[in-house]
Amino acid sequence: MARILIVEEVGLLRRALRTVLSNEDDLEVIADLARVQDALGLARAVRPDVLVMDIGAGGPAAWALVDRLTREVPECAVLVLSAVPGPDTLQAALRAGVRGFVGKDLPPADLVDQIRAVLKGELVVDPGAAMAALNPPPMPLTEREREVLRVAAEGLPLKEIASRLFLAHGTVRNHLSSIMRKTGTRNRMEAIRQARQDGWI
Repeated sequence: MARILIVEEVGLLRRALRTVLSNEDDLEVIADLARVQDALGLARAVRPDVLVMDIGAGGPAAWALVDRLTREVPECAVLVLSAVPGPDTLQAALRAGVRGFVGKDLPPADLVDQIRAVLKGELVVDPGAAMAALNPPPMPLTEREREVLRVAAEGLPLKEIASRLFLAHGTVRNHLSSIMRKTGTRNRMEAIRQARQDGWI
């Protein structure tokens, strides 16, 4: 019986994953978590065979944690679920030592097959995720807009973003409006999430 640890921020999806995997005779879900940051400590304690993890918008800190986990709990294979896999996300996953990288829209039966493949020691990259990573959408942002978004991703207010980049307050506001229009997002946080997923920042 393979022991599975699930990390998924969204409660509904986490429970759905638990239900799907628990229905398999050869898989046992031993725990589930909402936060990526808690995965390393629990994995050290319970020593799962597979960690099924939605990396979300965790950024570099999340990948650093995955890298530590693959080194400190080497018997645990990490399978990453990605909502919008971009080239940077796939490359970061492989650098961190994950053994599986699949899209979150994968049918449940296929996810179970991928987990079994990872348990056999195979490196699994979902074809749809690979194609999305190798053929990302064109990057619509200017270099200055990317710079504004990178600083905005630190959670700074407009005034501090402007000060950091030596820009007028109104100029920063105009850049953020342009970014949201180009990315089809409704607010700054959505734009940051989209840009990270597509590997633009």
